[in-house]
Amino acid sequence: MIKRTADAVWQGDLSQGKGELQLGSGAFSGNYSFKTRFEDEPGTNPEELIAAAHAGCFSMALSAELSKAGYAVDQISTKATVSMEKGDAGFAISGIRLVTRAKVKDIEMDEFAKYALGAKQNCPVSKALAAVDIRLEAHLIK
Repeated sequence: MIKRTADAVWQGDLSQGKGELQLGSGAFSGNYSFKTRFEDEPGTNPEELIAAAHAGCFSMALSAELSKAGYAVDQISTKATVSMEKGDAGFAISGIRLVTRAKVKDIEMDEFAKYALGAKQNCPVSKALAAVDIRLEAHLIK
């Protein structure tokens, strides 16, 4: 079983407090606060980290599916946008939009779209976020 960790420390109340997030590997640490999460102050937030995880996972899953099918993958670039809205029960992630652009040799768009959809459905992060509406826009760059 593979296990990954991250740590979060929060000090103070919700609106005036501040925190720090750190990946267990030490590859990233960042400050977060109410303003970095709900406004535009510099810093990170949980939703941004979910977006990074989803973009990375999807890109790797798409590369794996294409490679397994015999296609030579040059590059896959994915942007994930996590949307959060306030409803009656408070804030919730309402959707994720994946936009991927890939350079893959000798593949047509219809075939590429099939593998992109498979990666969206099968990457571990997509599976973990299955309760959220995940939309995919896939582009093949020649």
